[in-house]
Amino acid sequence: MDDERTERLDTLTGEAGRWLALSAAPAERHTTAVVAGPYDRIAWRDVYARSAALRELAARLLTRHAHASDLLADVFLAAYQATPRLRDRSELAPSRLVHHQVVSALTRSPDFAALHRETTGDAYAAAMAVLAQASALRELLDRCRDATDRTGRADRARQAADAAATAVGEALRQAAEEADERGDVPAPAAAAVRRAAEAAREAEETARREDGAAAQALAAAVPGIRSAARTAAATAAEAVRQEAALMRAWGVGAGETERMPFDERARLAERLRSGRLARWAELIGRFRRMAAGERARKVENATGELVGVTLGDDLSRVIPSELAVLGVPELRAVFAARYAAGELMLYDSRGEQATGRGAVIACVDTSHSMYAEGPGGITREAWSKACALALLDQARDAGRDFVGILFAGSDKLRVFRFPGDRTAPVPDVLDFAETFLGGGTDFQRPLGTAAKILEEEFDSTSRARGDIVLITDDACEVSENWTRLWNEIKRRLDFRLFGVAVATPDTATASGSVLESLCDNLRTVDDLTDVHATADLFRVI
Repeated sequence: MDDERTERLDTLTGEAGRWLALSAAPAERHTTAVVAGPYDRIAWRDVYARSAALRELAARLLTRHAHASDLLADVFLAAYQATPRLRDRSELAPSRLVHHQVVSALTRSPDFAALHRETTGDAYAAAMAVLAQASALRELLDRCRDATDRTGRADRARQAADAAATAVGEALRQAAEEADERGDVPAPAAAAVRRAAEAAREAEETARREDGAAAQALAAAVPGIRSAARTAAATAAEAVRQEAALMRAWGVGAGETERMPFDERARLAERLRSGRLARWAELIGRFRRMAAGERARKVENATGELVGVTLGDDLSRVIPSELAVLGVPELRAVFAARYAAGELMLYDSRGEQATGRGAVIACVDTSHSMYAEGPGGITREAWSKACALALLDQARDAGRDFVGILFAGSDKLRVFRFPGDRTAPVPDVLDFAETFLGGGTDFQRPLGTAAKILEEEFDSTSRARGDIVLITDDACEVSENWTRLWNEIKRRLDFRLFGVAVATPDTATASGSVLESLCDNLRTVDDLTDVHATADLFRVI
């Protein structure tokens, strides 16, 4: 073979060695900035597949950024993981360097810690955090348009450089196949290797220049990214906090929501955020907190409202001055004698009796007048439903059945049953809260229904001493025959009827009124912003 037309294979291999190394082991370029294990990736894919809102957001962002889905995945993973960890920038495809900067800025934002407490391990909450940042992400991508363009060009240049390095390897392989036994390569094959190596060198130079330009553009975008990230984190933290507070106000615990299917939880959240339920959340939350506090103070045979001093031998009600006698040794015998005679001075009380064992039944008036607003813009309906939901908690805490009876005129009545041995289904609780019948007011049918429910409970379980709470803003007449039957069944089943007159005219609770004659214990609520007006109910029911 003519030496002028051949070249040594080992010489060509030495000259192309750099490109051979690159083509043999190209650097891995990841497309997500947050390190994610298989479980985390599955969580993202699952939530993305289930959430039409996430897919719609990705589609909108694609008009600004070609890799919007990867950006959303990074934002999700940062919120979802307990300890999110970012890859080294050198491991990322250049087109995803903006994502790295965005997530880095998000996780360092002052509000991220508060957001992270609500979203860690909760795929739904993390997805909601992504959606809450939609506006900020769009603004951020607009600010970073030059940086994303430059990093995109750098990515393409890097891919071209990798392809050129692979081409060098392919040309050298072809040359090796054409080499003779002495290792001489024909000139055309050798020239092909040199052309491929030169192209690889030029591609590497181009990639290096584009990397530098991308780095400059990204550095220029950093202040804007940080500002937008702070806004995004604050917005997301507030949105997630509000939804968590809304869930808690309605008695939906964190464990319960985490077990809910994604679609069901999304529908529940939307239902709670819209309409009357959202406006009632703060009031319901206050009622539930008040009732929980009263339950903590509650004891069997509670002493009730203090009205004076009497004589007796109940040591739990002895006034302080009597107890002071015990500090004087010479008077201890006198104390013992008075105790034996039942002549100790005791606090006198009224209005509270031993707690019940049967069902707790809330009869809630939903006549037209319950739409009327009181102080603070709170409607009578809202106050009554909030009180009833606190009674539901009260019954559930004691393992007692709860029944909600919504009533208006004699032809309008709805019954909602919540057994004490199981968790109250959230949709059923919301149905009870949202239902409004409208019309006039009739006491006979709801109270008669409540008595029948207690009778059925007594016949099947022998449980007596149920409690009925009648919440209304109006008075109506009851027949003499109905009153006779009512008193008979009340004596037989030993239940109590508590009355709550909600922002009602003075005549409704006047002496000798129907409410006063029916109820064992009646109170009037004039200020609908006051959740403590019925605090005593939660100590005796």
